[in-house]
Amino acid sequence: MSSDPVVIDGGDRSCVRLLLELRGHIAGLVPGTVIHLIAGDPAAPIDLPAWCHLTGHTYLGPLDGAASPTYALRVAADARATAPESPWRPR
Repeated sequence: MSSDPVVIDGGDRSCVRLLLELRGHIAGLVPGTVIHLIAGDPAAPIDLPAWCHLTGHTYLGPLDGAASPTYALRVAADARATAPESPWRPR
């Protein structure tokens, strides 16, 4: 497990696009890796914890003092897959 978080800049992407991209990044990471996700979408504080609950990843919450809205999560070893075209539908 890496001690440094993996930073992913989601910019102003909509949460659906952001979650599809996030899912791709997570696929290659070691379980336990912490991700700092920069996300400007106003729905991110609601959608990210819900997606983590759905998939089994651990939502760690917003990072205080970050220059842009940034949220932390931990990659699960036994994450549940979602449909290829939709990050909200279990596979």
